[in-house]
Amino acid sequence: MYRSKFKWSATLILSVCLTFGLSLTAIGQEETGKIDNLVIPDENSMQIIILKDGSTILGRISEIREGEIVFESNVGEMTIAKSKIEKVKLVSKSSIRKGKYWFDNPNTTRLYFAPTARMLKKGEGYFSDYYLFFPGIAFGFSDNFTLGGGMSLFPFVSPGDQMFYLTPKVGLKATQSMSLAAGALIIAMPKNDDDESPLVGILYGVGTIGDPHGSLTIGLGYGFVDDELADKPMFMIGGEKRLSRRVSFVSENWIFPGVDFPVVSYGFRFFGEGISVDLALFNALGDEMFFPGLPWIDFVFNFGD
Repeated sequence: MYRSKFKWSATLILSVCLTFGLSLTAIGQEETGKIDNLVIPDENSMQIIILKDGSTILGRISEIREGEIVFESNVGEMTIAKSKIEKVKLVSKSSIRKGKYWFDNPNTTRLYFAPTARMLKKGEGYFSDYYLFFPGIAFGFSDNFTLGGGMSLFPFVSPGDQMFYLTPKVGLKATQSMSLAAGALIIAMPKNDDDESPLVGILYGVGTIGDPHGSLTIGLGYGFVDDELADKPMFMIGGEKRLSRRVSFVSENWIFPGVDFPVVSYGFRFFGEGISVDLALFNALGDEMFFPGLPWIDFVFNFGD
């Protein structure tokens, strides 16, 4: 009885989040005639003009007239009719490198499997898919609370025998260079041979230092099965370093209690504005090590603010 209730709740949460995410997209598509950030920026900001023909121009608005703007770019001053502007994006000067806009890393809240201490902002969310068979969704209900969930989609397996999971996370502290958070991974497993459906997972705390272009994350977690908590914690250390405008190096490494060999990973994150793809290898050090390692792949699609 408890298992079916948990499955229903997880499915309901996913459906609500999915519907809300699609609603946000539809609302954004329906808004016309209004141009946000049509202002003269301060000295620490730049602007990206996105025209209705799809082209983009980097620079600054220097003058706003009744039906047009004067825009200063690296190729000189130009006049642009407001009717040709689709969107104006305000960005920090620090995000401009060698004349190109380095958009934000769209996946700073996770390494591969493990979370960082960074949080989704209120109204932000993402769809994810790990190994193709583990889709999920996460949504920031506030700047300090994120709820995620998903299920396995193994082929030729009935819905009642799939796994369902929830991933609540609470932000405890956040500054420009340091974040602290706590959360849980809660998995409803399929029935075992004893006709039981155990709840398994991890209760964790995690800290991240650095900026979105380079950070170090350290976490500690206690595994559990139903109401039994592990005596000793597991440890995780990992990080991400942005190598170029669209590529980061990511590593995530685990030490488990009672296990002689640590699990290590290394790979690359490829991303654009609002989407990222991870390609990595996981391996076990020591006698259990094998070459080149177990491949890891995931996709993340952002939505919302």
